[in-house]
Amino acid sequence: MPHFAERSWAFPAIYRQRDSGVADSPTTRVSLLVRIRDRCDAEAWAEFVEIYAPLVYALARRHGAQDADAADLTQEVLKTVMRTAPSFVYDPQRGSFRGWLLTVARNQVRKWLNACRRHPPSGGVESQRLLEAQAAPADETARWDQEYHQRLFEWAAEKVRPSFRPATWQAFWQTTVENRDVRVVAAALGLSLGAVYIARSRVLARIKEQVQQLDEQL
Repeated sequence: MPHFAERSWAFPAIYRQRDSGVADSPTTRVSLLVRIRDRCDAEAWAEFVEIYAPLVYALARRHGAQDADAADLTQEVLKTVMRTAPSFVYDPQRGSFRGWLLTVARNQVRKWLNACRRHPPSGGVESQRLLEAQAAPADETARWDQEYHQRLFEWAAEKVRPSFRPATWQAFWQTTVENRDVRVVAAALGLSLGAVYIARSRVLARIKEQVQQLDEQL
């Protein structure tokens, strides 16, 4: 299974882990957006960054930012969330959290683009043309939502994978994600066709459960 996140994302040192001695269960887990109001909840912030930083980074890259610039833009967006988090109040009339985050990310990208126009990056006319062409894709919101759901799947898969035997995981991964023929996979793993189908169903169910839990929090 590939490593999904393109880089590791840091957050300020003030977010230190607090050991309460009690692990949150799926049924009692407090909403992630409520938990990140607490700047000392390092576990919540780490989870938040793990999910959302790759999305912001990818958005910046689509707008023409190189790796270092995209990383800087991502950090600026995360800082904005951290400053705003203590006052988060969920209001469905004002839209979703990820819609708000997209607006914050767009604003940071817009600032960067304006700076690039004032001080064009190296690469000449072709570099600037590519920058302008990627400045405002018409389907950005739809793509952002699509990538959000893809990222949730990837994140959930990373979380549940350690709870399955390697053969079970490979049966799921190869037939569901890589779209390999079930018979070929079964033969390669030394499993029956029924075992492959059961493995795929079990893993998918766990991933869906993990995604649903997070979606309810957000």
